[in-house]
Amino acid sequence: MAFTDFPAQQQGVALLQRSLERGRLAHAYLFTGDDLQELEGMARTLAKTLNCQNPRRIGGAAVDCCDVCSRCLRVNDGNFPDLFFVRPESKLRLLKIGQFTRREDSPPIVMNDFIHMKPYEGGRKVGVIVEADRMNENACNSFLKTLEEPPANSVIILLTTQPQQILDTIQSRCLRLNLGGTGGRKFAPEHVAWLADFTALLAAPKAGLLARYRVLGQLLARLAAMKESLTETLTARSPLQRYADAEPKLQEKWEDELTAAIEAEYRRQRADLLLTLQWWLRDVWLRKLGAEPELVAFPDLTPTAETVCARLSPAEALENLRVIEQTQLLLRTNVNEPLALEVGLLKLRL
Repeated sequence: MAFTDFPAQQQGVALLQRSLERGRLAHAYLFTGDDLQELEGMARTLAKTLNCQNPRRIGGAAVDCCDVCSRCLRVNDGNFPDLFFVRPESKLRLLKIGQFTRREDSPPIVMNDFIHMKPYEGGRKVGVIVEADRMNENACNSFLKTLEEPPANSVIILLTTQPQQILDTIQSRCLRLNLGGTGGRKFAPEHVAWLADFTALLAAPKAGLLARYRVLGQLLARLAAMKESLTETLTARSPLQRYADAEPKLQEKWEDELTAAIEAEYRRQRADLLLTLQWWLRDVWLRKLGAEPELVAFPDLTPTAETVCARLSPAEALENLRVIEQTQLLLRTNVNEPLALEVGLLKLRL
C-alpha cells in the first residue's frame, strides 16, 4: 500500500509528506487510532517511502513509495533488513525489557541494537513498536535513551489504540499523529455479525441462570473458533512450514515464537471482540439517557438495544460498562479466561 491508499487518513498523510518534503521528519512518532492494522499499514508505508527505489517525489524529496520495487515488496512480505517490528509476544501480551535490551532470554535481535546498526540496504532504519501501551516499566526505562538519542539514519514509530496507557516520559519524546480517521470507530465486520446474534440472546426474555450460561457458551464458542482460525493462519506463515529440514534447535525456537504469536494475536482479537460488545452496551446506556440517535455505534441493532434499555435503570446501564471494562482489565493478567468471562457475564444487568 502507498499513502494514496489511505483516503480516510489524508490529514495525517499530508503532515508526514510535508515533513518528508522539507527534510524535517521526526526521529520518533506515536501513531494513534482505532484500527491497529491500519496503523501498521501506515508505518510500513512510511518505511517503504524512506527506502523505496522509485519513490514519488516532490522537489526532489521522496513523499510516497512506488509499492512495486524490490524493497517495497520485501517490506510488504516482512523480510526487509532495515525494518524491525517489536510486538507483545509473552503470555501476558507485554512488551518486556528483553525485547529492547539484550538479556539471556532475548530474541536474536533487540530493538536498541537494531536502531544503532547502520542501514544494511536502504536509506533509513525503521523500528516499529506495535501496541506500545503494552510496554512494562522496565521495557520503557531500557528504551528511553534510544528514544531520546536515536541515530540520524533511523526512525522509531510507536503504534497504539490506547495512548492514555503510555507513560508521559515516552509520549513526550514522540511526535503524536492521530490517525483515527473521520468515519468514527471501526469494528471488524465479523465481530459485528457475531454481535447481532449475541445481543439477540441478551435481549431475550429473562429465563434465569440457565439462559445466562447459554450466553456464556456462545461467547466461548466464538472465542474458540476465532483462536482456531488464527492458529491456522499463523501456522501457515511460520518458517516451520517452509523449512521442515531445519536444525532441531531452530525448529524449537520457531515453535516457541509461533506459540507466543498465536497467544498475543488471540488476546488482541479477544479484546476487540469484547470492546465491540462494550460499545453496544454503551448504546444501551445512551438510549437510557435519551441521547441523540446519531451517537450510537450500532444503529442496525436498535431493537435489541431498546429491549434491554427498557429493563434497566440509568445506573444499571452504566454499571454494565464498568463490568465489561473490569473484565477486560482482568483478562490482561494471567487469569483463567472462562472463569473471568463467567463472572463478568453473571454480573451484567440484563
